[in-house]
Amino acid sequence: MADSVSSVAIPAGEISVAVYIIDTRSRIDKLPLTFLLRPALEPLEYMPTIPSWSFLIEHPSGHKAVFDLGMPKNIKELAPQVSQDDRFDDWDIRSPKEVIDILEENNVPASQINSAIWSHWHWDHIGDPSRFPSSTDLIVGPGFMKALLPAYPINQDSPVRESDFRGRKVIEVDFENSKLATKVAGFPAFDFFGDGSLYLLDTPGHAIGHMGALARTTTNPDTFIFMGGDLSHHGGQLRPSKYLHIPSQLSGTLSDVPNPYPGSSFERLLISRTGSKEMPFFLSAAPQVVDEERLAETRSKAQVADAQENIWLVCAHDPTISKVADFFPAPANEWKAKGWRSMTLWSFLDDLYPAVEKLGGKFSNAGTV
Repeated sequence: MADSVSSVAIPAGEISVAVYIIDTRSRIDKLPLTFLLRPALEPLEYMPTIPSWSFLIEHPSGHKAVFDLGMPKNIKELAPQVSQDDRFDDWDIRSPKEVIDILEENNVPASQINSAIWSHWHWDHIGDPSRFPSSTDLIVGPGFMKALLPAYPINQDSPVRESDFRGRKVIEVDFENSKLATKVAGFPAFDFFGDGSLYLLDTPGHAIGHMGALARTTTNPDTFIFMGGDLSHHGGQLRPSKYLHIPSQLSGTLSDVPNPYPGSSFERLLISRTGSKEMPFFLSAAPQVVDEERLAETRSKAQVADAQENIWLVCAHDPTISKVADFFPAPANEWKAKGWRSMTLWSFLDDLYPAVEKLGGKFSNAGTV
């Protein structure tokens, strides 16, 4: 039986923000599974098609923020430390538009974006801030300036460009000493608007300055969208957990097998890998970790939030939401009423079905054979 999980501590608030999930149209294929995840899982060779989600957040005051800017259209224009990475030649990267293009196509001009928030500085999250006016502040996580500035070309080894920051206010979030610093759901947090409607969360481990965000999507009752950035690259890095076990019956999760079907075959696969039914299927591969201990702590906290029925955790590259969620320009605030969390919670198991078959489990209308 999964451990019971108490409600996470989130300060009361009477104000919510409008949240829109932006499909940036960017996709990556032919990315080796072991570049992101470990240990390997035969016969899986590649990750499923990797999307990139950004989030438009609108406060009742009219302040608009974008959490993550996705991939730039032309990665060859990034700083040389990034653009000259030979691995790009082996991946199928498609980025026909940038977030700013999608916003403007839907009558949200760049001049209306007050804040661009980077979950972190990796190339597939930073977009091209130079396309936003100088009135758009750039928000970065702790340690960013010391580690990465000055930027390219002043510092030839920096992975970010001087043009990303030129002429605009760059704000590094202080989770310790700011008057807006607090603690939310176990994370050091920053009350972005000062009214509990949006918290930036300190979620270290994947990259220097990595942040998540927790947006209050409804009040009375409270619901939240947890924007996870890259704290996870696959649902199997968070689930199962001691709070969420694989259900005995799974229905509507796998698109290519009869429904409902038993979860026991996935549980058998999990135990063969981890020795436990309370551990996730994967850890992060070495290229995705800057601090293993802190990443484990971040994920442990995220698992508690992930088990809350009023919190929907959406990471930046989670493909499971693509057939379920409404995307910008439609809002995502009614995610709970529409059942998006329950419909996507175990959808990642679809990716693992070939490994279940290899282990000897195969589903039929009669169950597992």
